[in-house]
Amino acid sequence: MKTACLSTIILICLMLSGCQDNRSETEVEGAAQGTTYHIKMVLDDKSSPLEEIRRQISTTLAEIDAQLSNYREDSEISRINRQETGHWLPISREITDLLLIANAVYQYSEGCYDLTVKPLFDLWGFSSHDTRVPTDQEIAALLPHIGMSLLEIDGTKQRIRKKDPKLKIDLSSIAQGYSVGVVAHRLEALGIQNYLVEIGGEMMVKGRKANGDNWRIGVETPVPVSRSVQRVIDIREEAGSAVMTAGTYRNFFEDKGITYSHILNPKTGRPVSHHLRSVTVMHDDPAWADAWDTALLCVGEKAAERIAEEKDVKALLIYDEDKKLKEYMTKAFLAVQ
Repeated sequence: MKTACLSTIILICLMLSGCQDNRSETEVEGAAQGTTYHIKMVLDDKSSPLEEIRRQISTTLAEIDAQLSNYREDSEISRINRQETGHWLPISREITDLLLIANAVYQYSEGCYDLTVKPLFDLWGFSSHDTRVPTDQEIAALLPHIGMSLLEIDGTKQRIRKKDPKLKIDLSSIAQGYSVGVVAHRLEALGIQNYLVEIGGEMMVKGRKANGDNWRIGVETPVPVSRSVQRVIDIREEAGSAVMTAGTYRNFFEDKGITYSHILNPKTGRPVSHHLRSVTVMHDDPAWADAWDTALLCVGEKAAERIAEEKDVKALLIYDEDKKLKEYMTKAFLAVQ
């Protein structure tokens, strides 16, 4: 379901040789939301039976998909998008909460993070994987209908009003993080306090591995032809942390020698053209982490450094400078490493 960020976060023990055998950990995996999921859990006598855990995970992911998927005509968000009206529209608490988070990050990112870019995403062909460079006229025709400022959100009454009836919402840049959080909460309700939940490369970890070690996560080197590890992150916060990465280097296309990223600037209607290649964010709330990584990737390396420091975001930025990859870690990120 997530189309805005396809950068991979790698569970180190799945990639590198020499990992300790953690046979006391149980792993559940499968397909959902157009991607795959992998969940590692440390089970004990307080945990629910494994088959019940599997059933609950599957049910949870299906419920989320029925609400948030832009690829299902019967989903809640698809029904909202079809209603071209200026009247108030009732929405679920889940979508209300996500829109409130998105609107805050929209403000913090000076309008670069914008859930209403769906028509532009469709125009460039990233939604259908049939990419092309649209004309200036096509882009200009859509820009008046783009902007979170055109969406009024009433969090108390759980409703929205489109100031422009043609407004369309794409939750994919926040929905996968939200999904990770919901699955993690479901595991805790089933008596599981030590886990790693990964959906499409987005992660939430809590507690410790079965042998008492920290969970270790690898951030991928942001180049299109390699699957190597750029940096390893030890998750020392036993209370739990989401780790989300967005990148420009996996979902792109080339036309006449020009590379076009899937990260679109809502103000220009065109792909971003800066040197920031990937952003990794750690946060206690996976939905916030998912919104932040896309937002910082959108604004570019200089603005991302400034905004992330101002908002105390735990962020790792990887960018090109003089044909070499360089890193910038915010003070908040360094504090937990």
